[in-house]
Amino acid sequence: MKPPYEITSLMLKYVSSISEKIGEANVRYLIKTNPSLRKQNQIKTIYSSLSIEGNTLSEEQITAIVENKRVVGPQKDIIEVLNALEVYKNLNLLKHYSEKDFLKAHKMLMKDLIENSGKYRTKSVGIVKGSKVEHIAPPYENVPFLMKDLFQYLKDKSEIALIKSCVFHYEMEFIHPFMDGNGRMGRLWQTLILKEEYPVFEFLPFETLISKNQIAYYDSLSASDKEGKSTKFVEYMLHIIDQSLSELLENSTKRLSDENRIQVFLENFTGEFTRKEYLNYFKDLSSATASRDLKKAVEQGIIIKQGDKKTTVYSRD
Repeated sequence: MKPPYEITSLMLKYVSSISEKIGEANVRYLIKTNPSLRKQNQIKTIYSSLSIEGNTLSEEQITAIVENKRVVGPQKDIIEVLNALEVYKNLNLLKHYSEKDFLKAHKMLMKDLIENSGKYRTKSVGIVKGSKVEHIAPPYENVPFLMKDLFQYLKDKSEIALIKSCVFHYEMEFIHPFMDGNGRMGRLWQTLILKEEYPVFEFLPFETLISKNQIAYYDSLSASDKEGKSTKFVEYMLHIIDQSLSELLENSTKRLSDENRIQVFLENFTGEFTRKEYLNYFKDLSSATASRDLKKAVEQGIIIKQGDKKTTVYSRD
């Protein structure tokens, strides 16, 4: 059964904006040619996702763990980081439509933290905020077939991946299939669903924005609970993804050196090209910087130049 939600004009606005930014955020441009950015974004993702769940380690401490340095901190928090790193290391082996892989990821994520990691809960649960019961999850007996239905929905190719990822995230949080680790699994699996279609999402730390305003995150979950459909949560998450892409584009363009820019451009542009086409690819670049990039690349023998002034064209050497 398809989970209930409505397509709104706000959703379509965000989907359009996100699609445009994904077009700019060519994966090889942002990730493959910039390993330091890739590593930094992975650290931000782990830090933000775990801090939402109460992990006390700083970004610097998580960086130290990534670099195999000794860190002083609560053992549970260190285990959470090590487990998250293990999951991200195996991310490319996980299939977003596989319930078996979903359970495998939970087992990795919650190893040595809870009993029965990688298994659905066998008790009833409710989410309490202060003295108020925020959410009573479906009975544990219903969890296996509710999750089976949800994974069936993921296989529906007629759904827009951006929206489908948000719907899955909400529905999984609503079902609350595990005794612990539901929040981080929801965010992880949304990343995986998006990554299948747009590899740039592998290291897009949208959790950073969620962690900065957790109240809005929980409010959107609560609003969707009250409405009995995920519409409000989908709108919220699309807004977060749109913001995250804006930040990623801005930060990544700044970090590309002239040599990297040429390499990135050549990876994505075959045949002859002009300075104008080079400028169109890097929209924030000035004409003077573009000319310097191309001149240096010619001098280094990376590209060859033909013609003069207005007739100038470049091609791979």
